[in-house]
Amino acid sequence: MRAFILFVLFVFGGTALAENQRRTANDPKENLITRADIPGFLVIGIETNTTNAKEATADGVIPQQWERFFREGIQAKIPDKVGSNIYAVYSDYASDHNGEYTYVIGGMVKDGTAPPEGMVAIRIPAGQYTVLTTDKGPLPKVVPGTWQKIFKLEEDGKLKRAYRTDFEIYDQRAQDPQNGQVDIYIGIK
Repeated sequence: MRAFILFVLFVFGGTALAENQRRTANDPKENLITRADIPGFLVIGIETNTTNAKEATADGVIPQQWERFFREGIQAKIPDKVGSNIYAVYSDYASDHNGEYTYVIGGMVKDGTAPPEGMVAIRIPAGQYTVLTTDKGPLPKVVPGTWQKIFKLEEDGKLKRAYRTDFEIYDQRAQDPQNGQVDIYIGIK
């Protein structure tokens, strides 16, 4: 029952977890860390493969994917969307944060929705996630900055990542890319 309530709040209430976190975030420099049990859901979008080493150089493909996502109007082409949030999904990890992974930008859709040509469908597995909320600021700065904190938590033994699927939710707080905020869900063991 608890999972169903979380699912209903998650799907129909935008991101209920993010709303809850916003109410407690009085200091924009304070990262919030919570845990969440979420049900599985489906995302359709565009994909690429990359590594964090590549993303740390001028050859990074993630900024190009975002540019393509908006330039081609991908969000409007996703069928049977559930809500208006944008999801950035990290999956198919070759190893840990040093290995190659698949990166998908898209939207949550109704289960069973087939992806249009040129897009893929990826299932976010049900499970336990650690949720970190970025600082508020320029998204190209605060999102990678929070990932650096995630890597540090992992190195310090404070975070046991599953390396199955992680995702970011870009909701109404991310509409201004120069003063946005994002929730990052990290799949845990």
